[in-house]
Amino acid sequence: MNILIAASEAAPYAKTGGLADVTGALPGELIKLGHRVTLILPGYREVVEHLRSSQIKARFSIPVAGVPLSVNLEEVLAHVADGAHSLRILIVRYDPYFDRPGLYQDRDGDYPDNLERFTLFSRSVLQSLAYLNQTCKEPVDVLHLHDWQTALCAVYLKAGIGVPKEAGLVKTLLTLHNVGYQGVFPGERFAVTGLPPALFSPEALEFYGSVNCLKGGIVFSDALSTVSPTYAKEIMTKEFGHGLEGVLANRSDGIEGIVNGIDTTIWNPETDRHLPARYHASDLSGKKVCKEALQRELGLPILDVPLIAAIGRLAPQKGFDLLLEILPELTLLDVQIVMLGTGDRHLEQRLLDAQAAHHDRLAVCVRFDEGLAHRLEAGADMLVMPSRYEPCGLTQLHSLRYGTVPIVRRTGGLADTVVPFRPSTVRANVATGFHFDQASSEALLTAVLLALSVYQQREAWRSLIRAGMSTDLSWAKSARRYEQVYRSLLP
Repeated sequence: MNILIAASEAAPYAKTGGLADVTGALPGELIKLGHRVTLILPGYREVVEHLRSSQIKARFSIPVAGVPLSVNLEEVLAHVADGAHSLRILIVRYDPYFDRPGLYQDRDGDYPDNLERFTLFSRSVLQSLAYLNQTCKEPVDVLHLHDWQTALCAVYLKAGIGVPKEAGLVKTLLTLHNVGYQGVFPGERFAVTGLPPALFSPEALEFYGSVNCLKGGIVFSDALSTVSPTYAKEIMTKEFGHGLEGVLANRSDGIEGIVNGIDTTIWNPETDRHLPARYHASDLSGKKVCKEALQRELGLPILDVPLIAAIGRLAPQKGFDLLLEILPELTLLDVQIVMLGTGDRHLEQRLLDAQAAHHDRLAVCVRFDEGLAHRLEAGADMLVMPSRYEPCGLTQLHSLRYGTVPIVRRTGGLADTVVPFRPSTVRANVATGFHFDQASSEALLTAVLLALSVYQQREAWRSLIRAGMSTDLSWAKSARRYEQVYRSLLP
């Protein structure tokens, strides 16, 4: 198949979150399966700097708010992870929109012209279809869209607006990474899109008087997917649908839940350059070295006590406030706690205050530090993820890979990737962690106390570690699932 992946970010070229990890890894895995894959990105400052050897391949005029804008389509080949294959990357270059310090926002918040920026990008994607079909032996079969920033592509295709005849009969798949982000703009700005006024309706893009880009993509895409099976069900409920649960329920027969993978060459305790010692499932001696080195690095006493880690964005969605609520109880126990992340300033300060009061048991790192994240995964015994919702989650996958037992709320991808500690799963040697149901401090504390109790049972704990480290977390399995969805769209 010939596949075009359109995304607003992709690692390592531009990244703000898990979306970039998906669009950075999936193309290479699809290429390994024998498909022709092209990735198209906005020409952000960091993308242009990262891909300096790109060459202009086409120029076209894109109308935005009725004003024609001159856009360059640039191309470059980049090696995928195995080094044996190359990925074709297209860059939509229009510096007034994309040559900025942030992808979607600056210190003052979201860019006020984001609707214009991603209208331009979406319409440029359609032009790139024509370019690819003219330069490839086979036409593009599937256009794989990601989140609201590319959702308008599906609308333009179905409405026949700005679609060059050379674009062909491409099918669309829209992956919903987080339904909480929808691309909602004031209704009076609908004309920016250049779509006919009839589409500003409850059946299309209108959403309580506003323009909702994600809604348009949900309605008009040929197929939908999410980043975990449980999240695919959750988004059709009021609790997780963020107002779109009814629209999604209308598409409930065609929403595939495909769990993300991780880059197992980067996240590998046997080769990880960030670690002071390497280890594997049959020899965990290096993990003990990593734990002691981490305690030393963070100024904690070097003690043989359970070390609990929490890594992530300090935001209500991630449930860090629940962890704060149980810190008084945890600091009375013979444990150590390490937290890494940035976000809500109030949460940051509360954590720093707690650290000052319990510096011998609690270490708080309010920053983003990739190397430290690796060392935390290797040095910790347990990882806590008390998320209120989590479409997929990557941190728990890293933990499984590194023999660090996850304690997670049973939601979204956390429910799908962590096998809970229960009599049946223990007997089958498949348990990999601990679940709790309610987004409450009481439920979280109960789960942590259970984990601490099992930690004292050395053989049971080793069974959890072995099962987690033997789990297939690679992108290869996920890529095959996407391949199946693509094939289902073709005649």
